[in-house]
Amino acid sequence: MSNAIQQLHGVVQQYQWGKIGSSSMVAKLCKSGDKKCKVEEDQPYAELWMGTHVKAPSKLVKSDLDLRQFVQENVEVLGEKVCGRFNDLPYLFKVLSVAKALSIQAHPNKGHAEKLHAERPDIYKDPNHKPEMAIALTRFEALCGFRSVAEIVRFFQLVPELCTVIGEKPCQALKTSNDPEEQSAALKSCFSQLIICDKALLQKQLSALVKRVSAMKGIDYEHVLGELLLRLNRQFPGDVGCFVIYFLNHVFLQPGEALFLKANVPHAYLDGDCIECMACSDNVVRAGLTPKLIDANTLIEMLEYQPSSVEEQLFEPTPTQHNNELLYNPPIDDFAVSCVKLPVSLASYEFSVNDSASIVLFIEGAAHVEGGSDIEVRRGTILFVPAGTVLQLSNIGRNVTAYRATCLL
Repeated sequence: MSNAIQQLHGVVQQYQWGKIGSSSMVAKLCKSGDKKCKVEEDQPYAELWMGTHVKAPSKLVKSDLDLRQFVQENVEVLGEKVCGRFNDLPYLFKVLSVAKALSIQAHPNKGHAEKLHAERPDIYKDPNHKPEMAIALTRFEALCGFRSVAEIVRFFQLVPELCTVIGEKPCQALKTSNDPEEQSAALKSCFSQLIICDKALLQKQLSALVKRVSAMKGIDYEHVLGELLLRLNRQFPGDVGCFVIYFLNHVFLQPGEALFLKANVPHAYLDGDCIECMACSDNVVRAGLTPKLIDANTLIEMLEYQPSSVEEQLFEPTPTQHNNELLYNPPIDDFAVSCVKLPVSLASYEFSVNDSASIVLFIEGAAHVEGGSDIEVRRGTILFVPAGTVLQLSNIGRNVTAYRATCLL
């Protein structure tokens, strides 16, 4: 029956920046959730995809269909509102395990995505926007959004090599800017000059900085972000991203803390494991810390040059009417994520019933899915719950933590 809960297997992406073997949360979840999964201890396990994205749709455990085919043949499972608005599952749900920095990147808004797809469909393969949210599963490190002007100007003083690359005139303009519009224009000028700088000049100044910082100790080393600089230069020697750290907020999330990344916000994930949910797109515009295609001019023109603080980057969940649930509901229509934590003392638990389809990932725990199902929940179990369908757990044998992606129209 199309309204029955379906167990899924996600699709693993083995990008080179992923954690290796069983150190990866992705690998651990796959190995536990799929008895056929064999983890190779010398291979990276970077992402686990759950959804209908054409590049890697999830597989139904008890069918020859993938989730994309199942939804296309049974569109009513989406729910009336989602079917009318999107005619597909509007989000892509992921787990990321990051060992090496992802690219300095941003995602286009809907109008820009349509334009990029029309002009360069070989690079930008779909016309959708890609707002995204990351929820930390372990300590999670990222760069996100532009720092305050005062912080960036302080780095101009501490890191003269940065000013040499950018040029004295743009740096001075940022130092003397006052109103928000003037600051935004000056910030764009400085960042642009860095991203498109002469490569020989970049290499020379970065080498000088790395040599100088390598000899530092204590507070001076910390003030110039010495550990991060040297780590990124080891991962991507001579890359412009090593200087970008002085422009973007350096953020550390604890488990359960989240970032919401709207369109045109520069960011890079650096280390750790997270839940990620995004609009169903794979559009990424990159400018550094990557072996992939760099589209610097597009990135420069699309970014939102708005200074911010680390605190402003954090996205707070809200309690729901269910005592065991927190809701991460960003200001977009495509997706929301809830976290459900159940103690072993509960005899049973009924998830809230949504009028749109959900994907539920169990990070830990053991339970049975009620309602005529033979599904036994364990770490790594993935469920597709059609709109209007009740998900009830019984026989809770270990504390349960589950993340649920849905669309709240």
